[in-house]
Amino acid sequence: MARSPGGAGPALVVLDFDGTLADSFDWFCSVLNGVADRYRFRRVEPHEVEGLRLQGARAIVAHLGIPRWKLPFIARHMHALAARDADRIALFPGVPAMLAGLNEAGVPLAILSSNRADTVRRVLGLENAARIDAYACGASLFGKARRLRALLARQGVPPERALCIGDEVRDLEAARALGCPFGAVAWGYTDARALAALGPDYLFAAPDEITRLANRPERRLAASEGRSPESLRTTSHPIPSS
Repeated sequence: MARSPGGAGPALVVLDFDGTLADSFDWFCSVLNGVADRYRFRRVEPHEVEGLRLQGARAIVAHLGIPRWKLPFIARHMHALAARDADRIALFPGVPAMLAGLNEAGVPLAILSSNRADTVRRVLGLENAARIDAYACGASLFGKARRLRALLARQGVPPERALCIGDEVRDLEAARALGCPFGAVAWGYTDARALAALGPDYLFAAPDEITRLANRPERRLAASEGRSPESLRTTSHPIPSS
């Protein structure tokens, strides 16, 4: 199913899940302060949210005062909450059509996520889950590069032939660690301006642009359409104080 090296598109599109396919940020905000109380790190006040969206995961962890040894316990608890609340999490508008379009174009798809595979499949639903060729789930907060390396080896795809797509700085860092092209999405957890400042290979303002890009990979969307980082839409996501 993978395209030949001389083909027009990537041999594999590797998609992040939360914030890229799944609109889970409001849910994340709704449970975050309860998790903070349980694991004794700083609560996030509503006025801090937009500033934190400009930061990468390492800076956010430092801001919240979370020691590294607590991260696996916090992640495990968050994933259990996500599994409990999977019915509250939906895909972004346009994502099912994007997955269908890539599928119809013969582009192999993989999901690389820190979330649990069972939760990912539930949120995707049977039809969308069947469009995914490979799942690499359960990555640690800073362990995506290792999972990505194993995924590419398993699929027999060289890094330069895989297009990684995500919404966080750590997604970009994982792709760059292996030499994969990276496309940032403007609708996820990290503010699009912060991602644009890091110089991703592609910057997507809507899911349908991913489908178009997979068929025309030479097109640098943000540059060719004259879009500046400041022009990208950002959304405020309030965190409840209780």
